[in-house]
Amino acid sequence: MAACNPFSPALEEGAAFGDLLGDPTTVEGFFTNFRNAYELRDLSLYEPLLDSQFVFIWRDFDAQIDREWGFAQDLETTRRLFANANLIRLQWNQILSSDELVPFLQSRVIRSFNLTITLETGDVFRGDGNVNFLLARRDSTAAWRLLRWRDESEF
Repeated sequence: MAACNPFSPALEEGAAFGDLLGDPTTVEGFFTNFRNAYELRDLSLYEPLLDSQFVFIWRDFDAQIDREWGFAQDLETTRRLFANANLIRLQWNQILSSDELVPFLQSRVIRSFNLTITLETGDVFRGDGNVNFLLARRDSTAAWRLLRWRDESEF
């Protein structure tokens, strides 16, 4: 132990944040970065994932209509969620459907997930379901951005 300094660990092969940061130019990298933004509760990681024209759509079952909000409201809602949560766990499961709508520039991905949110009050919320994401980018080398999110969760 005398030669071990926990404040100056030895250098290892590979990227230091290889498991944390996904390649934003791949769909899987986008999902990795989305999960990490949620689990770290970090709006500075979450915001770059959204397109400026972003729309979030959910079903209001009481009124039997779809409702939506845009970029600014989503950032504020997500900021409040991150601020009030002690712990968020997001598990991406299988991709149920994936279609390139415009080759290399637009892709629709429907993917199942499990989500657990523990609030500061100790309340725990669990949900699962599917996200229906429309991803877009300006060219094949750019990062994927979330253009439309249709919530198909079951809480």
